[in-house]
Amino acid sequence: MAGDSKKLQPIIVKKIKKGGHGHHGGAWKIAYADFVTAMMAFFLLMWLLGSTTEGDKKGIADYFNSPLKIAMFGGSGSGDSSSIIKGGGADLSRSGGQVKQGEIEAKKRTINLQALKEEQKRAEMAKLKAIKEKVEEVLASNPKLAALKSQIRLDMTADGLRIQIVDELNRAMFDSGSAVVQPHMRELLREIGSVLAEVPNRLTLEGHTDAQPFAAGERGYSNWELSSDRANASRRELVAGGMPDDHVLRVQGLASSQLIEPANPASPANRRISIIVMNREAEDRILRPGAPSEPEPAEQPALVDHKVVEPVSTFVPPAR
Repeated sequence: MAGDSKKLQPIIVKKIKKGGHGHHGGAWKIAYADFVTAMMAFFLLMWLLGSTTEGDKKGIADYFNSPLKIAMFGGSGSGDSSSIIKGGGADLSRSGGQVKQGEIEAKKRTINLQALKEEQKRAEMAKLKAIKEKVEEVLASNPKLAALKSQIRLDMTADGLRIQIVDELNRAMFDSGSAVVQPHMRELLREIGSVLAEVPNRLTLEGHTDAQPFAAGERGYSNWELSSDRANASRRELVAGGMPDDHVLRVQGLASSQLIEPANPASPANRRISIIVMNREAEDRILRPGAPSEPEPAEQPALVDHKVVEPVSTFVPPAR
């Protein structure tokens, strides 16, 4: 019986309630997030108002007052203000005031273009100097051409690198009154042509003679034709040395219009061939003669007008 009484005893469950604050759920988190979002929107609005020009503000106000009129005809203040207000700008720490964004960008573009042009000139000058050094190196490495060093003059001009090959009394480039290239001159021109083959710049070839005229030069074959023929013969030797033919932009004969030694018009030094590796400005001046160009530096003397005559190959000039 004792075992049965234990089985029939009731089970009593006690629930103990603890004191303290009740559970309120997560509603406070949503409220806090809304507050933070509202504050962020407020400060964003303040920043936008501070970085907007007075004209833009007026344009926005005009749009909401009469949106159809502004959309169709535009209006003053719709992004076209040039007024200046204190502070503001893209950065609130700026004190330069508000200006039109288009004006800022245009000014930056102008400055950048000028800087880019100057950088291009410096790079082009460095490239021409490298060509000059390369020609000097080729001449120094060839014993045959090293003997011609006194006849070769390299200098930088307003148009680019100028390579001049001048006559000497005992070592002429051409026979007197002839445009046939001498063997040593042919080798020199071909070596120069191999160097210029690697250069993208365009060339001008100029032929010069001394001031001694032909017997019947006024009506027949004269120094103008002779200088043109010699320049063109030099072009053929440069091409034979590997230089592309389309690198030559201009071949011209100047006769005795530009003497190296004006005091001695009959000097052999006046008989010469000039190879000008042109810079971009000189190329544009020839290819686009009507386009505006920058004035040349004051220290550069103005070139005199010269006559260009097509080569004449049907007449054999008399010996001089």
